[in-house]
Amino acid sequence: MNTPTVQTNRLENYLNHLLEQCQANSPLIDADYLHTLRKNAVSQVQELTLPKKKDEEWRFTDLSKLYELDLTIGKTEAVSKNIVDQFILPEAKQSYLVFVNGEYASELSNVSALSEGVSVGNLSHLSDAQTEKIVNYLGKSEGEKDTFSALNTAGLSDAAVIWINKNVVLETPIMVLFLAVSSETASLIQPRTLVIAETGSSATLVEYYGTMTEQSLYVKQNEPYFTNSVTEICLDGNAHINHNRIQRELGNSFHIGRSIITQNQDSHYTCNEINLGAKVSRHTLQIIQNGTQTESNLNGLTMIGNEQVADTHTAVCLNHPHGVTHQLHKCIMDGNSRGVFNGKIFVPKPAQLTSATQLNRNLLLSPKARINTKPELQITADNVKCSHGATISQLEADKLFYLQSRGLNESDARHLLIDAFAAEILERIPLDSLQQSLTKCVVAQTTEV
Repeated sequence: MNTPTVQTNRLENYLNHLLEQCQANSPLIDADYLHTLRKNAVSQVQELTLPKKKDEEWRFTDLSKLYELDLTIGKTEAVSKNIVDQFILPEAKQSYLVFVNGEYASELSNVSALSEGVSVGNLSHLSDAQTEKIVNYLGKSEGEKDTFSALNTAGLSDAAVIWINKNVVLETPIMVLFLAVSSETASLIQPRTLVIAETGSSATLVEYYGTMTEQSLYVKQNEPYFTNSVTEICLDGNAHINHNRIQRELGNSFHIGRSIITQNQDSHYTCNEINLGAKVSRHTLQIIQNGTQTESNLNGLTMIGNEQVADTHTAVCLNHPHGVTHQLHKCIMDGNSRGVFNGKIFVPKPAQLTSATQLNRNLLLSPKARINTKPELQITADNVKCSHGATISQLEADKLFYLQSRGLNESDARHLLIDAFAAEILERIPLDSLQQSLTKCVVAQTTEV
Protein backbone atom coordinates (compact mmCIF):
# COMPACT_ATOMS: atom_id res chain seq x y z
CA MET A 1 0.00 0.00 0.00
CA ASN A 2 1.26 3.47 -0.87
CA THR A 3 0.67 5.12 2.51
CA PRO A 4 1.56 8.70 1.45
CA THR A 5 -0.92 8.45 -1.43
CA VAL A 6 -3.65 7.14 0.86
CA GLN A 7 -3.00 9.98 3.31
CA THR A 8 -3.04 12.56 0.51
CA ASN A 9 -6.35 11.26 -0.81
CA ARG A 10 -7.83 11.30 2.69
CA LEU A 11 -6.79 14.92 3.22
CA GLU A 12 -8.14 15.90 -0.19
CA ASN A 13 -11.49 14.32 0.69
CA TYR A 14 -11.48 16.09 4.04
CA LEU A 15 -10.71 19.44 2.41
CA ASN A 16 -13.52 18.89 -0.08
CA HIS A 17 -15.84 18.15 2.85
CA LEU A 18 -14.89 21.43 4.54
CA LEU A 19 -15.34 23.31 1.28
CA GLU A 20 -18.82 21.81 0.83
CA GLN A 21 -19.71 22.97 4.32
CA CYS A 22 -18.51 26.49 3.50
CA GLN A 23 -20.41 26.64 0.23
CA ALA A 24 -23.58 25.44 1.96
CA ASN A 25 -23.30 28.35 4.38
CA SER A 26 -25.16 31.06 2.48
CA PRO A 27 -24.02 34.64 3.13
CA LEU A 28 -26.29 36.62 5.43
CA ILE A 29 -25.54 39.75 3.42
CA ASP A 30 -26.73 39.48 -0.19
CA ALA A 31 -24.15 41.58 -2.01
CA ASP A 32 -22.35 41.06 -5.31
CA TYR A 33 -18.91 41.83 -3.83
CA LEU A 34 -19.42 39.13 -1.17
CA HIS A 35 -20.51 36.50 -3.68
CA THR A 36 -17.50 37.33 -5.88
CA LEU A 37 -15.15 37.13 -2.92
CA ARG A 38 -16.49 33.73 -1.90
CA LYS A 39 -16.32 32.42 -5.46
CA ASN A 40 -12.68 33.43 -5.85
CA ALA A 41 -11.85 31.85 -2.48
CA VAL A 42 -13.48 28.56 -3.52
CA SER A 43 -11.25 28.48 -6.60
CA GLN A 44 -8.22 29.16 -4.41
CA VAL A 45 -9.08 26.36 -1.99
CA GLN A 46 -9.37 23.94 -4.88
CA GLU A 47 -5.77 24.77 -5.83
CA LEU A 48 -4.41 24.27 -2.31
CA THR A 49 -3.89 21.39 0.09
CA LEU A 50 -4.25 21.01 3.82
CA PRO A 51 -0.95 21.39 5.70
CA LYS A 52 0.90 18.29 6.85
CA LYS A 53 3.89 17.78 9.15
CA LYS A 54 6.19 17.35 6.15
CA ASP A 55 5.44 20.97 5.20
CA GLU A 56 8.20 23.21 6.52
CA GLU A 57 5.84 25.77 8.05
CA TRP A 58 3.87 23.07 9.88
CA ARG A 59 6.45 20.43 10.75
CA PHE A 60 6.13 20.94 14.53
CA THR A 61 2.33 21.21 14.61
CA ASP A 62 0.37 18.01 14.13
CA LEU A 63 -3.19 18.58 12.88
CA SER A 64 -4.08 14.89 12.47
CA LYS A 65 -6.59 15.01 15.37
CA LEU A 66 -8.32 17.96 13.71
CA TYR A 67 -8.61 16.04 10.46
CA GLU A 68 -10.44 13.25 12.30
CA LEU A 69 -13.37 15.54 13.22
CA ASP A 70 -16.58 15.39 11.21
CA LEU A 71 -17.15 19.13 11.18
CA THR A 72 -20.34 21.00 10.39
CA ILE A 73 -20.87 24.77 10.29
CA GLY A 74 -21.51 26.05 13.81
CA LYS A 75 -24.97 27.50 14.40
CA THR A 76 -26.04 30.28 16.72
CA GLU A 77 -26.95 29.05 20.19
CA ALA A 78 -29.11 30.88 22.73
CA VAL A 79 -26.88 32.79 25.14
CA SER A 80 -28.08 35.00 27.98
CA LYS A 81 -26.94 38.58 28.43
CA ASN A 82 -25.69 37.69 31.91
CA ILE A 83 -23.25 35.17 30.45
CA VAL A 84 -21.93 37.71 27.94
CA ASP A 85 -21.52 40.36 30.63
CA GLN A 86 -18.96 38.14 32.34
CA PHE A 87 -16.64 38.60 29.36
CA ILE A 88 -17.12 42.30 28.61
CA LEU A 89 -14.43 44.60 29.98
CA PRO A 90 -15.60 47.54 32.11
CA GLU A 91 -13.74 49.97 29.83
CA ALA A 92 -15.67 48.63 26.80
CA LYS A 93 -19.18 48.53 28.28
CA GLN A 94 -20.49 51.01 25.68
CA SER A 95 -18.74 49.64 22.60
CA TYR A 96 -18.65 45.90 22.06
CA LEU A 97 -19.72 43.38 19.45
CA VAL A 98 -20.67 39.78 20.23
CA PHE A 99 -20.53 36.90 17.78
CA VAL A 100 -21.85 33.48 18.85
CA ASN A 101 -20.38 30.57 16.91
CA GLY A 102 -19.28 33.07 14.28
CA GLU A 103 -22.68 34.73 13.79
CA TYR A 104 -23.40 38.32 14.83
CA ALA A 105 -25.68 38.66 17.86
CA SER A 106 -27.03 42.21 17.75
CA GLU A 107 -29.20 41.68 20.83
CA LEU A 108 -26.08 40.87 22.88
CA SER A 109 -23.97 43.72 21.48
CA ASN A 110 -23.85 47.36 22.52
CA VAL A 111 -22.57 50.25 20.42
CA SER A 112 -24.79 52.90 21.96
CA ALA A 113 -22.12 55.38 23.01
CA LEU A 114 -19.79 55.49 20.05
CA SER A 115 -17.98 58.67 19.14
CA GLU A 116 -19.02 60.52 16.01
CA GLY A 117 -17.01 59.31 13.04
CA VAL A 118 -16.83 55.68 14.21
CA SER A 119 -18.84 52.82 12.75
CA VAL A 120 -18.93 49.53 14.65
CA GLY A 121 -21.11 46.61 13.63
CA ASN A 122 -21.32 43.91 11.02
CA LEU A 123 -21.42 44.13 7.22
CA SER A 124 -25.10 45.08 7.15
CA HIS A 125 -24.42 48.15 9.32
CA LEU A 126 -22.16 49.79 6.75
CA SER A 127 -23.26 53.06 5.19
CA ASP A 128 -23.75 53.21 1.43
CA ALA A 129 -20.43 55.03 1.04
CA GLN A 130 -18.62 52.43 3.15
CA THR A 131 -20.25 49.57 1.26
CA GLU A 132 -18.88 50.97 -1.99
CA LYS A 133 -15.38 51.12 -0.50
CA ILE A 134 -15.43 47.80 1.37
CA VAL A 135 -14.34 45.94 -1.78
CA ASN A 136 -10.96 47.68 -1.47
CA TYR A 137 -10.35 46.17 1.96
CA LEU A 138 -12.21 42.93 2.66
CA GLY A 139 -10.16 39.97 1.49
CA LYS A 140 -7.61 42.16 -0.26
CA SER A 141 -4.76 41.73 2.23
CA GLU A 142 -4.69 38.01 2.85
CA GLY A 143 -1.01 37.84 1.89
CA GLU A 144 0.48 34.50 0.97
CA LYS A 145 -1.83 31.73 -0.11
CA ASP A 146 -3.16 29.89 2.92
CA THR A 147 -5.69 27.06 2.91
CA PHE A 148 -7.41 27.94 6.16
CA SER A 149 -7.71 31.65 5.35
CA ALA A 150 -9.18 30.76 1.95
CA LEU A 151 -11.67 28.43 3.68
CA ASN A 152 -12.71 31.28 5.94
CA THR A 153 -13.37 33.49 2.92
CA ALA A 154 -15.15 30.69 1.04
CA GLY A 155 -17.62 30.46 3.93
CA LEU A 156 -17.80 34.17 4.67
CA SER A 157 -21.36 35.12 5.57
CA ASP A 158 -20.72 38.11 7.82
CA ALA A 159 -17.91 39.94 9.61
CA ALA A 160 -17.20 42.30 12.47
CA VAL A 161 -16.42 45.70 10.93
CA ILE A 162 -14.79 48.63 12.72
CA TRP A 163 -14.41 51.79 10.64
CA ILE A 164 -12.66 54.81 12.20
CA ASN A 165 -12.88 58.00 10.20
CA LYS A 166 -10.08 60.47 9.56
CA ASN A 167 -8.52 62.12 12.65
CA VAL A 168 -10.93 60.42 15.09
CA VAL A 169 -9.24 59.51 18.38
CA LEU A 170 -11.12 57.02 20.58
CA GLU A 171 -10.67 57.36 24.32
CA THR A 172 -12.41 54.06 25.14
CA PRO A 173 -11.62 50.63 23.66
CA ILE A 174 -13.72 48.60 21.24
CA MET A 175 -14.17 44.92 22.11
CA VAL A 176 -15.08 42.12 19.72
CA LEU A 177 -16.10 38.95 21.57
CA PHE A 178 -16.17 35.70 19.63
CA LEU A 179 -17.99 33.26 21.87
CA ALA A 180 -17.92 29.53 21.13
CA VAL A 181 -20.79 27.42 22.43
CA SER A 182 -20.37 23.65 22.23
CA SER A 183 -23.10 21.68 20.53
CA GLU A 184 -23.92 18.02 20.01
CA THR A 185 -21.66 17.82 16.96
CA ALA A 186 -18.18 19.08 16.19
CA SER A 187 -18.51 22.60 14.81
CA LEU A 188 -16.56 24.68 12.33
CA ILE A 189 -16.62 28.31 13.50
CA GLN A 190 -15.19 30.95 11.16
CA PRO A 191 -14.96 34.44 12.71
CA ARG A 192 -13.97 37.39 10.54
CA THR A 193 -12.85 40.87 11.58
CA LEU A 194 -12.09 43.94 9.47
CA VAL A 195 -10.66 47.14 10.97
CA ILE A 196 -10.11 50.26 8.88
CA ALA A 197 -8.28 53.15 10.54
CA GLU A 198 -8.26 56.22 8.33
CA THR A 199 -5.53 58.89 8.36
CA GLY A 200 -4.73 60.31 11.79
CA SER A 201 -7.15 58.05 13.68
CA SER A 202 -6.37 56.17 16.89
CA ALA A 203 -8.08 53.30 18.73
CA THR A 204 -7.61 50.38 21.12
CA LEU A 205 -9.07 47.05 19.99
CA VAL A 206 -9.71 43.91 22.07
CA GLU A 207 -10.23 40.74 20.02
CA TYR A 208 -11.32 38.06 22.48
CA TYR A 209 -11.91 34.36 21.75
CA GLY A 210 -13.76 32.77 24.67
CA THR A 211 -16.00 29.84 25.39
CA MET A 212 -18.57 28.65 27.88
CA THR A 213 -17.18 26.77 30.85
CA GLU A 214 -17.88 23.08 31.26
CA GLN A 215 -20.21 23.90 34.17
CA SER A 216 -22.39 26.12 31.99
CA LEU A 217 -25.89 24.91 31.20
CA TYR A 218 -25.30 25.99 27.61
CA VAL A 219 -22.84 23.19 26.97
CA LYS A 220 -24.92 20.22 25.89
CA GLN A 221 -21.94 17.97 25.38
CA ASN A 222 -18.27 18.72 25.63
CA GLU A 223 -17.74 18.27 21.88
CA PRO A 224 -14.57 19.64 20.27
CA TYR A 225 -14.84 22.49 17.81
CA PHE A 226 -12.58 24.27 15.35
CA THR A 227 -12.23 28.05 15.28
CA ASN A 228 -10.77 29.27 11.98
CA SER A 229 -10.41 33.05 12.18
CA VAL A 230 -9.15 35.82 9.92
CA THR A 231 -8.50 39.42 11.00
CA GLU A 232 -7.58 42.24 8.63
CA ILE A 233 -6.42 45.59 9.96
CA CYS A 234 -5.66 48.46 7.58
CA LEU A 235 -3.89 51.57 8.91
CA ASP A 236 -3.74 54.69 6.78
CA GLY A 237 -1.08 57.36 7.25
CA ASN A 238 -0.34 58.33 10.88
CA ALA A 239 -3.02 55.98 12.23
CA HIS A 240 -2.52 54.26 15.60
CA ILE A 241 -4.00 50.89 16.57
CA ASN A 242 -3.35 49.01 19.81
CA HIS A 243 -4.52 45.45 19.12
CA ASN A 244 -5.03 43.06 22.06
CA ARG A 245 -5.71 39.50 20.92
CA ILE A 246 -6.77 37.04 23.64
CA GLN A 247 -7.25 33.32 22.92
CA ARG A 248 -8.92 31.28 25.68
CA GLU A 249 -10.66 28.47 23.80
CA LEU A 250 -11.94 25.24 25.38
CA GLY A 251 -9.29 22.68 26.28
CA ASN A 252 -10.28 20.15 23.61
CA SER A 253 -10.77 22.66 20.79
CA PHE A 254 -8.63 23.71 17.84
CA HIS A 255 -7.82 27.31 17.00
CA ILE A 256 -6.15 28.52 13.82
CA GLY A 257 -6.02 32.24 13.18
CA ARG A 258 -4.40 34.61 10.75
CA SER A 259 -4.02 38.36 11.25
CA ILE A 260 -2.92 40.53 8.34
CA ILE A 261 -1.86 44.08 9.10
CA THR A 262 -1.13 46.66 6.41
CA GLN A 263 0.46 49.94 7.49
CA ASN A 264 0.93 53.14 5.56
CA GLN A 265 3.44 55.92 6.21
CA ASP A 266 3.92 57.08 9.83
CA SER A 267 1.40 54.58 11.19
CA HIS A 268 1.88 52.80 14.54
CA TYR A 269 0.64 49.29 15.29
CA THR A 270 0.98 47.38 18.57
CA CYS A 271 -0.13 43.79 19.12
CA ASN A 272 -0.43 42.29 22.60
CA GLU A 273 -1.16 38.60 22.04
CA ILE A 274 -2.07 36.18 24.84
CA ASN A 275 -2.56 32.45 24.17
CA LEU A 276 -3.87 30.31 27.02
CA GLY A 277 -6.45 27.87 25.65
CA ALA A 278 -7.17 25.23 22.98
CA LYS A 279 -5.73 21.78 22.57
CA VAL A 280 -3.92 22.89 19.42
CA SER A 281 -3.58 26.55 18.49
CA ARG A 282 -1.80 28.37 15.72
CA HIS A 283 -1.70 32.11 15.07
CA THR A 284 0.00 33.63 12.06
CA LEU A 285 0.61 37.36 12.24
CA GLN A 286 1.71 39.10 9.05
CA ILE A 287 2.65 42.78 8.98
CA ILE A 288 3.31 44.69 5.77
CA GLN A 289 4.83 48.16 6.10
CA ASN A 290 3.80 50.13 3.03
CA GLY A 291 5.36 53.47 3.93
CA THR A 292 8.31 55.20 5.55
CA GLN A 293 8.69 55.79 9.30
CA THR A 294 6.28 52.98 10.13
CA GLU A 295 6.39 51.30 13.55
CA SER A 296 5.24 47.81 14.60
CA ASN A 297 5.49 46.49 18.17
CA LEU A 298 4.72 42.82 18.89
CA ASN A 299 4.31 41.50 22.44
CA GLY A 300 3.27 37.90 23.00
CA LEU A 301 2.71 35.47 25.89
CA THR A 302 1.87 31.78 25.54
CA MET A 303 1.16 29.70 28.63
CA ILE A 304 0.26 26.04 28.13
CA GLY A 305 0.41 22.68 29.93
CA ASN A 306 -0.69 19.05 29.75
CA GLU A 307 -0.72 17.99 26.06
CA GLN A 308 -1.37 21.44 24.57
CA VAL A 309 0.36 22.66 21.42
CA ALA A 310 0.70 26.40 20.74
CA ASP A 311 2.27 27.67 17.53
CA THR A 312 3.07 31.32 16.82
CA HIS A 313 4.30 32.42 13.39
CA THR A 314 5.04 36.06 12.61
CA ALA A 315 6.34 37.84 9.53
CA VAL A 316 7.18 41.54 9.41
CA CYS A 317 8.05 43.10 6.06
CA LEU A 318 9.89 46.41 6.41
CA ASN A 319 9.68 47.59 2.84
CA HIS A 320 10.63 51.28 3.23
CA PRO A 321 13.27 53.45 4.94
CA HIS A 322 13.11 54.32 8.65
CA GLY A 323 10.86 51.39 9.51
CA VAL A 324 10.84 50.15 13.11
CA THR A 325 9.76 46.86 14.65
CA HIS A 326 10.28 45.46 18.15
CA GLN A 327 9.16 41.96 19.12
CA LEU A 328 9.22 40.12 22.45
CA HIS A 329 7.46 36.76 22.65
CA LYS A 330 7.47 34.62 25.80
CA CYS A 331 6.37 31.03 26.32
CA ILE A 332 5.72 29.19 29.60
CA MET A 333 5.32 25.45 29.15
CA ASP A 334 4.45 22.71 31.61
CA GLY A 335 3.55 19.00 31.42
CA ASN A 336 3.92 17.44 27.96
CA SER A 337 3.13 20.65 26.13
CA ARG A 338 4.89 21.86 23.00
CA GLY A 339 5.47 25.43 21.95
CA VAL A 340 6.47 26.68 18.52
CA PHE A 341 7.80 30.11 17.64
CA ASN A 342 8.84 31.15 14.16
CA GLY A 343 9.45 34.86 13.69
CA LYS A 344 10.61 36.36 10.41
CA ILE A 345 11.71 39.91 9.77
CA PHE A 346 12.38 40.92 6.17
CA VAL A 347 14.60 43.94 5.49
CA PRO A 348 14.97 44.33 1.70
CA LYS A 349 17.35 46.69 -0.07
CA PRO A 350 14.99 49.74 -0.09
CA ALA A 351 14.51 49.53 3.70
CA GLN A 352 17.55 51.59 4.68
CA LEU A 353 17.94 53.10 8.16
CA THR A 354 15.51 50.64 9.71
CA SER A 355 15.60 49.27 13.26
CA ALA A 356 14.43 45.75 14.11
CA THR A 357 14.74 43.67 17.29
CA GLN A 358 13.32 40.24 17.97
CA LEU A 359 13.59 38.09 21.11
CA ASN A 360 11.90 34.83 22.04
CA ARG A 361 12.25 33.80 25.70
CA ASN A 362 11.01 30.40 26.88
CA LEU A 363 10.50 28.94 30.35
CA LEU A 364 10.17 25.16 30.65
CA LEU A 365 8.55 24.01 33.89
CA SER A 366 8.63 20.30 33.10
CA PRO A 367 11.38 18.03 31.73
CA LYS A 368 8.86 16.79 29.14
CA ALA A 369 7.88 20.24 27.84
CA ARG A 370 9.40 21.24 24.50
CA ILE A 371 9.91 24.42 22.50
CA ASN A 372 10.88 24.72 18.85
CA THR A 373 12.05 28.27 18.23
CA LYS A 374 13.37 29.85 15.08
CA PRO A 375 13.85 33.63 15.03
CA GLU A 376 14.88 34.83 11.57
CA LEU A 377 16.29 38.00 10.08
CA GLN A 378 16.56 38.29 6.31
CA ILE A 379 18.52 41.45 5.54
CA THR A 380 19.69 42.78 2.18
CA ALA A 381 19.79 46.47 3.18
CA ASP A 382 23.23 47.66 4.30
CA ASN A 383 22.46 50.56 6.67
CA VAL A 384 20.27 49.05 9.38
CA LYS A 385 20.26 48.22 13.08
CA CYS A 386 18.89 44.73 13.62
CA SER A 387 19.18 41.97 16.23
CA HIS A 388 17.42 38.73 17.12
CA GLY A 389 17.75 35.85 19.56
CA ALA A 390 16.11 33.15 21.64
CA THR A 391 16.59 31.74 25.13
CA ILE A 392 15.37 28.49 26.71
CA SER A 393 15.63 27.98 30.45
CA GLN A 394 14.15 26.40 33.54
CA LEU A 395 13.58 28.05 36.91
CA GLU A 396 17.03 28.87 38.21
CA ALA A 397 18.03 27.13 41.43
CA ASP A 398 19.95 30.12 42.79
CA LYS A 399 16.94 32.42 42.42
CA LEU A 400 14.71 29.87 44.15
CA PHE A 401 17.29 29.55 46.93
CA TYR A 402 17.48 33.32 47.33
CA LEU A 403 13.72 33.70 47.69
CA GLN A 404 13.55 30.78 50.12
CA SER A 405 16.31 32.40 52.17
CA ARG A 406 14.04 35.44 52.48
CA GLY A 407 11.24 33.38 54.03
CA LEU A 408 9.23 32.02 51.08
CA ASN A 409 8.52 28.33 50.78
CA GLU A 410 9.55 26.55 47.58
CA SER A 411 6.06 26.62 46.05
CA ASP A 412 5.57 30.36 46.61
CA ALA A 413 9.06 31.06 45.30
CA ARG A 414 8.32 29.16 42.08
CA HIS A 415 5.02 30.98 41.60
CA LEU A 416 6.65 34.34 42.15
CA LEU A 417 9.31 33.71 39.49
CA ILE A 418 6.76 32.42 36.96
CA ASP A 419 4.42 35.34 37.54
CA ALA A 420 7.28 37.81 37.17
CA PHE A 421 8.30 36.17 33.88
CA ALA A 422 4.77 36.65 32.50
CA ALA A 423 4.32 40.13 33.96
CA GLU A 424 6.74 41.72 31.49
CA ILE A 425 4.19 41.05 28.72
CA LEU A 426 0.98 41.51 30.72
CA GLU A 427 2.06 44.93 31.94
CA ARG A 428 2.11 46.16 28.33
CA ILE A 429 -1.65 45.67 27.97
CA PRO A 430 -3.15 49.18 28.17
CA LEU A 431 -6.43 48.16 29.87
CA ASP A 432 -6.28 47.66 33.63
CA SER A 433 -9.23 45.26 33.88
CA LEU A 434 -7.89 43.02 31.10
CA GLN A 435 -4.41 43.09 32.58
CA GLN A 436 -5.73 42.11 36.00
CA SER A 437 -7.98 39.30 34.73
CA LEU A 438 -5.16 37.77 32.69
CA THR A 439 -2.79 38.07 35.64
CA LYS A 440 -5.31 36.08 37.70
CA CYS A 441 -5.39 33.43 34.96
CA VAL A 442 -1.63 33.10 35.04
CA VAL A 443 -1.59 32.93 38.82
CA ALA A 444 -4.31 30.27 38.76
CA GLN A 445 -2.35 28.18 36.29
CA THR A 446 0.90 28.51 38.20
CA THR A 447 -0.76 27.23 41.39
CA GLU A 448 -1.28 23.96 39.54
CA VAL A 449 2.42 23.67 38.67
